[in-house]
Amino acid sequence: MYEYLKSLHLIFVITWFAGLFYIVRLFVYQIEANDKPSPEKEILQKQYQIMTYRLWYIITWPSAVLATIFALSLLHLNPAFLEMPWMQVKLGFVVLLFIYHFKCQKIYTELQNNQVNYSSTFMRLWNEGATIILFAVVFLVILKNAINWIYGVIGIILFSIIIMLGFKFYKRIRNKKSD
Repeated sequence: MYEYLKSLHLIFVITWFAGLFYIVRLFVYQIEANDKPSPEKEILQKQYQIMTYRLWYIITWPSAVLATIFALSLLHLNPAFLEMPWMQVKLGFVVLLFIYHFKCQKIYTELQNNQVNYSSTFMRLWNEGATIILFAVVFLVILKNAINWIYGVIGIILFSIIIMLGFKFYKRIRNKKSD
């Protein structure tokens, strides 16, 4: 039973992250559609609102709920995990993931109401938040060592710097093509 629950937990964690990765990408496109001329702007916004609604409420939210239910089931079957330092750190990252998820919910709601409060540049950077959390959690789960997570966090910070530099490089290329 434990292995089945673990498998289901992992499947829904993967679909949850997939939803988080893609929803923010759709936010980028929806924000950029706001700068298009009419009627293109209205057509794109309507289509992106439909796409984000389906992704958010048919894939992302159910995946978050099911991943959480299966995680709590696993912890119920093996409460000793809660005493392990690596699990405590992992749960800290899970809290960050939920904060990230709820912030995405806020952005989703604003965009569904045609309120654009963020730039597409901000959204591209925001999209990396889930990636950083994913890296941290995977390293913690695989290494199962509270000390090694420090190396993982250092790696995540370096990875984040590389992503930022890559983003700036990509932005320069995009700006050169538009000139």
